Amino acid sequence: MSAAANESKNSTTNATSNSTSTLQALKITASKRAVGNNPQVHRRLKLSRKIWEQIELARAQAAGQQFTMKKFRTVTDPDGVRKSVEIPRRVRAWWWTTETNKVALNIRYGARAVEFSKGKSSVEMATAADLIPTLELIKRAVEAGELDAQIEAASVKLREGFKK
Repeated sequence: MSAAANESKNSTTNATSNSTSTLQALKITASKRAVGNNPQVHRRLKLSRKIWEQIELARAQAAGQQFTMKKFRTVTDPDGVRKSVEIPRRVRAWWWTTETNKVALNIRYGARAVEFSKGKSSVEMATAADLIPTLELIKRAVEAGELDAQIEAASVKLREGFKK
């Protein structure tokens, strides 16, 4: 065997043993990726994302700024070329001022208001300064799963609207 062939064989053996020793540091398992999220977790994440938008909208309004989200839309050019364009999406506020100059807030799942208890879907606050802490508190409650039954009820009502 020539010296070049022997050296090539040794480098191949060293590379194989180095990669094997490197992989031995990893914990190799036979787990599989889940096919989809639990529907309850999916609803929590969806509502949590929407509450985050409301928090950002409230912060922007408190600072005297505009808040818009961006979304992508596919459009076709006059030449027939399809491309994705980023366009602004308006975020509508879930709160309003009552007749007694207090701030009321509805948490919405789709087009439906989430009922916190039977017949009560609004949270009342003394001032607009309480809005952001209240939204953050509700967001934590949603992420902790405290409103799962209410979200499920709103989801069922929302789906019934599509069956007509």
